[in-house]
Amino acid sequence: MNFIRGGVEAGGHAEKIISGIGGFIGILLAMWVSQHYLGTQGAALLVASMGASAVLLFAVPNGALSQPWPLMGGHVFSALIGVSCAQLVPDMLIAAPLAVALAIALMYYLRCIHPPGGATAITAVIGGAQVHDLGFQFVLTPVLINALILLLAAIAVNYAFPWRRYPARLQKTVKAVQSNSNDHPLGQADFRYALDEIGTYVDIREEDLLRLYRLACKHAWQLSDLPDVITPGFYYSNGETGDSLSVRRVIECSGTGTDALITFTVVAGEGVGAVKTMTLAEFTGWQRYEVIFKNGEWHRIRQASMPNLH
Repeated sequence: MNFIRGGVEAGGHAEKIISGIGGFIGILLAMWVSQHYLGTQGAALLVASMGASAVLLFAVPNGALSQPWPLMGGHVFSALIGVSCAQLVPDMLIAAPLAVALAIALMYYLRCIHPPGGATAITAVIGGAQVHDLGFQFVLTPVLINALILLLAAIAVNYAFPWRRYPARLQKTVKAVQSNSNDHPLGQADFRYALDEIGTYVDIREEDLLRLYRLACKHAWQLSDLPDVITPGFYYSNGETGDSLSVRRVIECSGTGTDALITFTVVAGEGVGAVKTMTLAEFTGWQRYEVIFKNGEWHRIRQASMPNLH
């Protein structure tokens, strides 16, 4: 089954086209800036690393490696290291891998791992006379400017689509109804501790990991850990059967109290694919319970405390 995300099938044609358009806009602007400062040859080398960044920003805008700090820090600090290696290590055979190695280590320590940063570091070493003549100016123009261009393009292109809001913190996570139920068996702080204990970089935010845990538990036990909360990304049914069945996936919850609004897409029943907005009162009056799609059917989520994991 292909799930519906914000009215667009996840991984479907529309999603791919949006990503492609964003990449075109970002790289078009980056190439124009790079050619102005480096000429065609130098621009070709630098834009390669920006092209890799464009894939992250427009294909996986919610990914941890795609966020503004990894993007900006990854490119800028890698450029600094690359220029330094180019100037201090005369043997290019040593300078190039050394630049990449130091860039990786520094990005790791600064928590701004961005894979295209490695390409930026090596470009500063092997980019030729046009790059070398810029010296540390290379860090500002064109690297910093290009990274800013991609950042602004990603914000602008993704903003029109609630499920793609960039940066990820622009995603609205306000709960429309406050829960009176018990706390989660595990919380965000628990996952942050676990990630720190692993000691390696994992490309996922604590919030996403918590949501994965909740969804996995729902799928395994068909139990709701938050029966009194209308949650973005979850599915709700009118409780009917047959042709009268209707299932809606919540895209966004905005506002609080009587001013709360629910934006949803219809995933089963009449009007499949439609995206609508209604008040919280109207939505809760329509919905009877939360559901999950499992084994080819919609199943009711039982409102019971989720079992603890041992």
